[in-house]
Amino acid sequence: MIVLQVNQIHKSFGAEEIISGAKLEVQHRDRVALVGRNGAGKSTLLKIIAGEMSYDSGDLIMPKDLTIGYLEQQTDLNSDATVWEEMMKIFVHFREQEAKLRHLEAAMADPDVYNDAERNAKVMQEYDLLQTNFKDAGGYQFEADTRAVLHGMKFYPEDYEKKITSLSGGQKTRLMLAKLLLAKPQLLILDEPTNHLDIETLSWLENYLKNYPGALLIVSHDRYFLDQVVTLVYEVSRKKVRKYTGNYSRYLSEKAKQYELDRKHYEKEQSEKAKLEDYVARNLVRASTTKMAQSRRRVLEKTDWMEAPEGDEKSARFGFDIQKQSGNDVLNVQSLAVGYGEHAVSNNISLKLYRTDSLALVGPNGVGKSTLLKTIMKELPALAGDIHYGTGIQFGYYDQEQANLKGNKLVLNELWDDYPQVNEKDIRGILGRFLFTGDDVLKPVSTLSGGEKARVALAKLMMQKANVLLLDEPTNHLDLDSKEVLENALIDYPGTLLFVSHDRYFMNRIATKVVELSRDGTTEYLGDYDYYVEKKLETEELAALDALEAKAKQPETQISTSTSQIDKEAKKLERQLVRRNTEIEQAMESLDEEIAAIEEQLCEPDIFQDHERVMPLQSRLEELKHSHEETMAEWLELQEQLEEMNS
Repeated sequence: MIVLQVNQIHKSFGAEEIISGAKLEVQHRDRVALVGRNGAGKSTLLKIIAGEMSYDSGDLIMPKDLTIGYLEQQTDLNSDATVWEEMMKIFVHFREQEAKLRHLEAAMADPDVYNDAERNAKVMQEYDLLQTNFKDAGGYQFEADTRAVLHGMKFYPEDYEKKITSLSGGQKTRLMLAKLLLAKPQLLILDEPTNHLDIETLSWLENYLKNYPGALLIVSHDRYFLDQVVTLVYEVSRKKVRKYTGNYSRYLSEKAKQYELDRKHYEKEQSEKAKLEDYVARNLVRASTTKMAQSRRRVLEKTDWMEAPEGDEKSARFGFDIQKQSGNDVLNVQSLAVGYGEHAVSNNISLKLYRTDSLALVGPNGVGKSTLLKTIMKELPALAGDIHYGTGIQFGYYDQEQANLKGNKLVLNELWDDYPQVNEKDIRGILGRFLFTGDDVLKPVSTLSGGEKARVALAKLMMQKANVLLLDEPTNHLDLDSKEVLENALIDYPGTLLFVSHDRYFMNRIATKVVELSRDGTTEYLGDYDYYVEKKLETEELAALDALEAKAKQPETQISTSTSQIDKEAKKLERQLVRRNTEIEQAMESLDEEIAAIEEQLCEPDIFQDHERVMPLQSRLEELKHSHEETMAEWLELQEQLEEMNS
């Protein structure tokens, strides 16, 4: 069932056109991502779909009874209620039904009704119907569901009585998201839902959204999140919208292929255009050929020539180099305690960093990751322990708060004041590589957006040519394209990296080892983020098994043979379900590829203009989509079974 169709939507702000002829379709249980550069119009399109903003022309088609939930990027939950009271506002209908059930129970206990067979039968029939509807709608579990979602969003029982007015902006955003998840609208629209979430909460949200009963339309810069959740990607680029089947990584791959096709097509068109222009120029003034030249000129004027594939969407282009190589031993941190004043936020920190290492520092919010970087940089004193620095170390530090970019300097002077020996032309050239051109370099830094400030900070970092880079959340504020460029630059960097990041996609591409920081120490994992998660799960499973074995060995604990047999059967069934789950995911991937291939064929001019060739392709496409829906339904059922077994 189609829940949303966006057809030829146009939107301008004054003379500036933001969206031109946007097309988009969302079906029931679709998981759709809207991607594109900052300022491309993604949030504008979401606001139009959510009914928060008008549009100039086009059609927005959706069922009349469609329920929509919309989480804005900048949201503020204004309420005088407590956390629990606010959540219960969603379930007013259940409270009303509960009251009616209690009223009917009282009526059934009334002697006058009880002794009147006809009245009693009527009341009991009404009670049975209401109770069945109440149960089927989730009336007996809405409070448990609320606790589960609040726990996933890091709200615990001690928080339930807190006034919403006392919460931070990030907490209000998380609470608003929790409220939308519990309301379960048929179309859930999320604009940057991963802001203010730590990795643990992100993982919970991903699993929740995979099983969400409605359709999802999401804007996010978290590529790992998109890979885990979405199955369709619409790219907003140069005022247009283009569809790609698959998750974010698949979109990148398909986009690269499409770019090559578009580039070849563009070059072919430009060659044809040049020949026509040359013919017109040479033959327009000659009497014998002027009519033919005029005819070709009309062709030139009427033809809708393809725009260059890259258009005006320039990408930043930069790399990091070093002035000199450091020694092999870069850092040796032993039994370190970090914090502020006399208050330690983390103790017993030990780690070793060697040349060409790329170490990711992970841990919950507030555990002291940024504090550790500042302590290594000697911006904060160590509270205990030692830091031994290797020979030839030159640090470059990227501060997520960009504290050194809060003055009123011009962009040009931010770099030039630090490197006065470099001439202005070269400084402008460097800034141009970070997308600051012309008068952009004369803007005061204080007027820049978060993404622009991040690019200035990266430009300054590049000029340092340091052989050890300490990076605190370097992908914050960057759009998807800039993140890709930064990652490629860091992959080619010949020095040493120590970084803090919540960007799991970034960690998977950059990290060679992961150190988990807790209040009481550190644990090292030799691999990327996925390896860290895998090993952490193994450790937790082993700990759980050890606990069970220890419990089994206690004299008062007796485990019967029948219970052991049941456990074995359960494990066997779980293995079967996991195998079937893998088979289904592979089948869905094959279906996605075939669907994408046919949709690509249908876009080819020589095919979509030929009715006889279109019909069998369209028929096959419908079959594949039907198979995909059936396979997806089986996959979702399997997820529920696996979740029940693991709960």
